[in-house]
Amino acid sequence: MTWVAETLYDEQGFEQRLLVTRELHREKTDFQEIVVAETKGFGRTLFLDGVVQTTERDEFVYHEMITHVPMLAHGDANRVLIIGGGDGGVLREVLRHPVEKAVMVEIDGRVVEECRKFLPSLSDGAFDDPRAELIIADGIKYVAESSDSFDAIIVDSTDPMGPGEVLFTEAFYADCCRLLGDGGVLVTQCGVPFFQSSEVTDSYRRLRPYFSDVGFYLAVVPTYVGGHMTLGWASNAAGLRQVSVDVLSKRFAAAGLQCRYYSPAMHSAAFTLPPFITSLIPEQLDDR
Repeated sequence: MTWVAETLYDEQGFEQRLLVTRELHREKTDFQEIVVAETKGFGRTLFLDGVVQTTERDEFVYHEMITHVPMLAHGDANRVLIIGGGDGGVLREVLRHPVEKAVMVEIDGRVVEECRKFLPSLSDGAFDDPRAELIIADGIKYVAESSDSFDAIIVDSTDPMGPGEVLFTEAFYADCCRLLGDGGVLVTQCGVPFFQSSEVTDSYRRLRPYFSDVGFYLAVVPTYVGGHMTLGWASNAAGLRQVSVDVLSKRFAAAGLQCRYYSPAMHSAAFTLPPFITSLIPEQLDDR
């Protein structure tokens, strides 16, 4: 057994360590280093470039909240685009809804292959669903060239470094806006603001030119250390963030969902931000 330290916050003098009981896979692809390991506390864990991406034990928090909040707020999302998400967790959750099509664009096919092999519970058969279309390609190139229309776009990216960096740019958000229908919604992971405060500020500034309603909501994922994780929200449909708990409850029941973290009440509460996070939003700073 070996203690493995995550490298994400090295410059801030802070680290998270996991006790690895067995390394299952390691390789360097054209894009990143992939490691899948068995850990004592969190089960099988995916690391990309030394950073924890997901674990068997706590993946449900992130995947439920990044998926069901936009899906149930929209209420009738039939076509969904997932950018990233190579482990298959978001695809799994999207396909729990009666969607017509879920297109997943992942830049590194090796992540998909190794997660299907070593972390099969995350996708839980989603890649074999006839409604799913897996495209191994650059997500920013896909949205720039596609003429398809989607009701929801979920950006399940790594942090803004390596292959995930381009998924935090104005050009990418502009293309996402073009692909969304009039009532569509974009959700993207925006880091842990206690350590990554610039991700909230920068994401807001880059989204706001293209979307009339931009905000953030929260989830707490144990291995995304630092407290709250922010998920970015962007839409040109007024009112989607304000859907009532009663309406959400009816949609939740109609979908037949059973969740371990998401609930209609959690959905509504997640948009309430503590002051240290709201202070990072540019409209609270100088609205530049």
